[in-house]
Amino acid sequence: MSCEVVVTRGGARAMLDRATGEVMHPVVGPALESMRLYCEPARLVERLARPHHEPLVLFDVGLGAGSNAGAAWRLAAGLPAAARRLEIVSFDRDLAAFALAAEPGHAADFGLDGEAGLAARDLLATGYHSSARGSWRIVHAQLPEALIREPAAAADVVFWDPFSPRANPELWCLAAFTALRRCCRAGATVHTYSGATATRSALLLAGFAVGVGEPTGEHKAATCAAVDVADVQRPLDRRWLARLARSSAAFPADAPPDALARVAALPQFA
Repeated sequence: MSCEVVVTRGGARAMLDRATGEVMHPVVGPALESMRLYCEPARLVERLARPHHEPLVLFDVGLGAGSNAGAAWRLAAGLPAAARRLEIVSFDRDLAAFALAAEPGHAADFGLDGEAGLAARDLLATGYHSSARGSWRIVHAQLPEALIREPAAAADVVFWDPFSPRANPELWCLAAFTALRRCCRAGATVHTYSGATATRSALLLAGFAVGVGEPTGEHKAATCAAVDVADVQRPLDRRWLARLARSSAAFPADAPPDALARVAALPQFA
């Protein structure tokens, strides 16, 4: 098999991808990380609780073992009937981790039991699941090309959780985040575990306002971005800009030669 269930140093069960050698949700495990780094910073319950005639659309980039999307699905399933519906679009090129996580012996560890478990079985069989509270579909394709085929201004929330830049450099470059920006509508927010300087500068160059996210351990923090700077709670400031100018790994490989000047001229640093 291309993946296996392992136990983290903290005692949580997590998914190891053998090809990359990377563990998904390696710090505190999938159950806690999906809430702390994704659902809670996205204010998912608050945004779903507001009645709306259109669903809240979540782009789940890097389905992996399904824990992030599964947590979002469970939250939506627990809300009153009058709440806004949730529409999840999960992207991944390999469904092996999701299939293993959905097995009866592992489902509870990865948040794929109960309502999310019913959805997972349909998704593995047909790529789609629907209920009274929303819908969930899988785009089983290579990224970032798959994003280009999605409608413009479609996403309200993005969970960006692919493997690291070491394993998937094409998903952390300016081109990838530019493709994502086209898919985001006004008010959209983006949440990722990476706090790397090059990740944040790529998001800025792609047209997002960018801020510091939740702690991820070892003095590191995740990243939150948004179409509108008002939706970023802790935006990067001019002190970060000064550090960017001194960084030896400031930008993605496809950044333009005048990247620093472009970032410095952005409204959030005025």
